[in-house]
Amino acid sequence: MVGPWRGSLLALALWMVGALSVGMAHPLDPALLEIRQSTAGILDILWRLPAQDAEPPLRAVLPDTCKPVSTPSIDRSGPQVTQRWRAVCDPADLVGRPIAVTGLRERQTDALLRVHLADGRLIQHVLRGDAPLLLIPERAGRFDVLRDYLRLGFEHILGGPDHLLFVLGLVLLILGWRRLLWTVTAFTAGHSITLALAVLGVVQVPPQPVEVLIALTLVVVAVELARRGPGRETWARRFPWAVAFAFGLLHGLGFAGALAQVGLPAEEIPLALFAFNVGIEAGQVLWVAAILAGRAGLEAMPLRWPWPVGWVPAYAIGSLGTYWVIERAASWL
Repeated sequence: MVGPWRGSLLALALWMVGALSVGMAHPLDPALLEIRQSTAGILDILWRLPAQDAEPPLRAVLPDTCKPVSTPSIDRSGPQVTQRWRAVCDPADLVGRPIAVTGLRERQTDALLRVHLADGRLIQHVLRGDAPLLLIPERAGRFDVLRDYLRLGFEHILGGPDHLLFVLGLVLLILGWRRLLWTVTAFTAGHSITLALAVLGVVQVPPQPVEVLIALTLVVVAVELARRGPGRETWARRFPWAVAFAFGLLHGLGFAGALAQVGLPAEEIPLALFAFNVGIEAGQVLWVAAILAGRAGLEAMPLRWPWPVGWVPAYAIGSLGTYWVIERAASWL
């Protein structure tokens, strides 16, 4: 088998490399350190981190001037572990003081730091392995918000194998640059609409059924890929942009659920939402470009694949989609 199935095989290999590199981790799952300061120098601290038992453990480090005055309460009921405790700072002012999270570099993850100061300001910053500490500034700049949420969106799409597989299926389903452009644009429009509506509170849907339905979109795309051959012109092949738009609405709700885990800065919600969405689009464009480049490279090679290779993408996408449907439905029900 020659032609587009060569590109299909390489595209699948590219996805597998990317998925393995992130340990199939999804959705967006950084740690969250949220601190609320009162005028008396009292800090109410929420420390939420992934439930995986990995070494070294992530640890929140407060300024030396802040001492705990209560034993942390621990909640392990969800997919993350949540700890809450109280500390007192003397002097009370946090500006210029360091707050850090250790273990980020070794665990290859990030931590979102959110500090509600007593004067009403919100300081929000993403701590990373190469920069795990923040000196609390006088005021968070708009550039910081733009940079952090661009990166969060970019990392989310490239760290989400279900979203990547869906886009892969769309690309393999479509012949022709114009149809591909319209289809990818429709998917972008769909998930942008529901992402904005969900984040702004206009649409509220429980995340568990959304994740099940997102996995189900992979099964649908896989079935369409398998239904190839003469006379098999399906509705999805005739109107791929409509399918991409409808399923994009579902994927947008998934993006919103991930963004809800880290939150938005109260003073810069439109900017943060815009930056997160642009980051998603940048990652999506990069992924589509990688698929097309791989397809072009393989089609230029004088090779002939055995005919069963043509079924690999459809069955791989369908198998993973089915597995995620069962897994997510079981955890929900």
